[in-house]
Amino acid sequence: MIRLTVDEIISKINAEETFHAVSEDYSFTLKIDTYVHYVCGAVHDGHQFRQELWDNCIHTEYERWYEEDPETKNMVISHPIVIAGLDSRFEYDLNRDPENAVFDTAWGKQLWHEPLSEDMKQKSLDKHSNFYKVVQALIAKLEEKFGVCVVYDMHSYNWKRWDREVPTWNLGTSNIDNDRFGREVEAWRASLSEIEFPHNIKSTSKVNDTFQGNGYFLKFITNNFKNTLVLATEIAKVYCDELQQVNYPEVVAAVEHQLRYKLPEHAYNFYKTHQR
Repeated sequence: MIRLTVDEIISKINAEETFHAVSEDYSFTLKIDTYVHYVCGAVHDGHQFRQELWDNCIHTEYERWYEEDPETKNMVISHPIVIAGLDSRFEYDLNRDPENAVFDTAWGKQLWHEPLSEDMKQKSLDKHSNFYKVVQALIAKLEEKFGVCVVYDMHSYNWKRWDREVPTWNLGTSNIDNDRFGREVEAWRASLSEIEFPHNIKSTSKVNDTFQGNGYFLKFITNNFKNTLVLATEIAKVYCDELQQVNYPEVVAAVEHQLRYKLPEHAYNFYKTHQR
């Protein structure tokens, strides 16, 4: 892995170079092993939280972890193109638009002892902006090269906070072209339902059951690129004890292993159907 400026990352993308980089400000990583027609994203995987915010933050480290999506990058780490956030969504949320990316409150609780200065907010928003400059360049290159692209937008959610039975996997599709891509949505849902977990963990999958796919990452790509499908893919946090802050690496490994072939298979079928 190398450390690169945003301009250097974009230059390498435009030149179709392969690389594995961390951004100069250490806010995100991008790995491109080869240029293919699909991308894996994990925008909420990050947990780091810059030091000047520590004393002012009311939420504990555990409370931040609870609302983040740990291990989502590791579930897709073997795929050729992976972009992932490194910073906590409590500093700025890559899945919200710039106007709402820096929180004042989070999940019903005041976030800061004292309101953030405009300078502190801008530091975070600059990182948000840089991430999307790279996303713009990356998807533009892939659409230019392949005509179409599919993005697997990986998230997780706290299933124990629900007072009803919820699916192991949820796909959010309210902001994509379901008339055009409905077949691919159903194929992905069906494929995810077949994933086998250790410890007799149940595997179910539904569409728009717990979340509807309203994230900014999906909306940004969908609004800017007419031939790219973004699949907002949420896994219930069956891969950890969300109340004790304990990850289950064997469950993460099982998901990663099965996605190694399920995800490229789905991406290939998407390309075969929608290539120009």
